[in-house]
Amino acid sequence: MDLKKNRPVAIWLFTGAVMIVIQILLGGITRLTGSGLSITEWKPILGALPPMNEQDWNIAFEKYKQIAQYKYIHNYFTLKDFKFIYFWEWLHRNWGRFMGIVFIIPFAYFIYKKKIDRSMLWPMVILLVLGALQGAIGWIMVASGVGTDLVYVSHIRLAVHFIAALILLVYVVWFALKISVPDFKKLNLPGIKNFTWLLLLMVTVQLIYGAFMAGTHAAKSAITWPSMNGQWMPDMSEGGIFHNLLAIQFIHRGLAYLITLLVVLYTVMLYRQPVSSTVYRLRNIPLLITAVQVLLGIFTLVYYLNPQAKLWLGISHQFVGILLPVSLVIVYFYSTRRSFR
Repeated sequence: MDLKKNRPVAIWLFTGAVMIVIQILLGGITRLTGSGLSITEWKPILGALPPMNEQDWNIAFEKYKQIAQYKYIHNYFTLKDFKFIYFWEWLHRNWGRFMGIVFIIPFAYFIYKKKIDRSMLWPMVILLVLGALQGAIGWIMVASGVGTDLVYVSHIRLAVHFIAALILLVYVVWFALKISVPDFKKLNLPGIKNFTWLLLLMVTVQLIYGAFMAGTHAAKSAITWPSMNGQWMPDMSEGGIFHNLLAIQFIHRGLAYLITLLVVLYTVMLYRQPVSSTVYRLRNIPLLITAVQVLLGIFTLVYYLNPQAKLWLGISHQFVGILLPVSLVIVYFYSTRRSFR
């Protein structure tokens, strides 16, 4: 593989990864501000433009007034309030459109310049499919709240949307590394590789429950730490582990503690690798990210009743949460010489 020839393609992919992170964060802001159902229609081309005059704004507002979220949650909204939530959903959708352009045009250019060989073609097709799937999931989420009695998008659908975005992100990062990093910089470390898989599994479950926390507003069930409303084991008998707010928060907290302990052990393992290796150089990053993430989680919880703090702490918590699986995938990449399939 000609790594020098692949450099422009790798830069393009890494740029795409950054754009995916921004899109995930915009999705988080959209969720935290309750903006996700503000645009009740899906127009792939014409929808790129916001309402252009006061009459168009009033028409869009009237359509929003027909859904349950307005009737039961936002019935006090003025047109100014509506414009605020409309902006975040509009930006979220348009960033997705922009990402599509950033992918398709350079992809066509690289094909024309023969910088994408046959070994890259199927991974590129998979990227396109994953990106399109992500857009489809997003619209299904919005459609589920239009013409129904739902005031918020289902937290299950939200989790699917979030995890699908993370899969796309780590796939892009992995593929970019694969075409830009020479084999001699990687080691065959079965122990690190297997432990990384375990951590990735645990972190994925944790991120799913993070989406459940956001989707159900489960933080409001217990905004105290370290106990939960003065209890270490709250009553979680009703609703099960997917719908009981206390259960969702209890599992999210418990997984955070368990993952922290596992990452400490993981760091010890990384310290035992060859000093000259990239894996050794990355040794402190997962632990640092985990420590910051735990602190942000605690602050997000205890400041939940402060709207401004909740928004920016919540987005910071989500951002750092995204970094953890990415860092683990990078360590995994440098721990195995096997080809990406």
